[in-house]
Amino acid sequence: MSQNYETLLLNGDEAVSQAVQLLQQGECVALPTETVYGLAANAANAPAVDKIFAAKGRPKNHPLIVHIPAVSHLEKWAADIPATAYALAEQFWPGPLTLLLKKAPHVDDVVTGGLDTIALRVPAHPLFLSVLAQLDSGLAAPSANRYKQLSPTIAEQVSKGLKGRIAAVLDGGPCAHGLESTILDLVSERPRILRAGPITKQQLDVALGCDVEMPKQHVEVVPGNVKAHYQPITPARLVTTEQLVADMAELQGQNVCLLLWSEQAIAQAKATGLTASQWREMPREAALYGQQLYVTLYQVDQLDVANILVELPPQSDDWRAINDRLSRAASY
Repeated sequence: MSQNYETLLLNGDEAVSQAVQLLQQGECVALPTETVYGLAANAANAPAVDKIFAAKGRPKNHPLIVHIPAVSHLEKWAADIPATAYALAEQFWPGPLTLLLKKAPHVDDVVTGGLDTIALRVPAHPLFLSVLAQLDSGLAAPSANRYKQLSPTIAEQVSKGLKGRIAAVLDGGPCAHGLESTILDLVSERPRILRAGPITKQQLDVALGCDVEMPKQHVEVVPGNVKAHYQPITPARLVTTEQLVADMAELQGQNVCLLLWSEQAIAQAKATGLTASQWREMPREAALYGQQLYVTLYQVDQLDVANILVELPPQSDDWRAINDRLSRAASY
């Protein structure tokens, strides 16, 4: 693809209108959401959507999430919408829940990867919502990163990864959640979570009054469902707390950086005398850990270390999305 974009960084009073103008011209603009930054293009403009795949280096058979300004736009993009979709939208939209529905006949295959389903959500970030309101349409917007690399949660990260490949980045500050949205399949016989995210299985169980399925593995083609994904440039590996503590003295002389969360591992790092560049303390609360995960991995990538060792987080339901992302980020 041509890589001659200046890639503007948009901020200030005119930033939203500048973003809207570029999107109306068929360009791609990175926009902040409450989850991660998304690389947006007019979902009704197939050539514009094509630019998303070119900029990211993403295969065209991978469907995109379409962001809409309000629940009233569901019928513009989806068909045979079940009542559960409206009930969930009332409770969780705007917010980090994506609903997989039957697509409307007019929706271009470039958006859906040739599938007969479409993924839809209303984002919660005020700047993204303002752009959507002015466009009064839908925006296809996967994460604003090169394919399989770390999703960006700050504007700097987007600019570094996609500079010269897209028209602009709208700076909306750090993302609130830091992890991609939960994807819920409402096309199958029973609701199924196809990607773990900030909205948990427990929350959806309560909202729907039933046990929502959450298969450990599935073959549905949805965003994020590839084995190697969300990866830092530096090779990363998941290690148990016990193994890290046992190996801490040996790690002192190695060119590594550790991401630690447990009191035991952090105490051992301090006692062993690891330098400040050799480890990072991660939050013990799942929501805060998720918020900081991608940006911390991005920052560690700048340290030129040989490896990143990540202490295996807890395995409870509220940590499910984090464990999913880390399992795909780990390269060995």
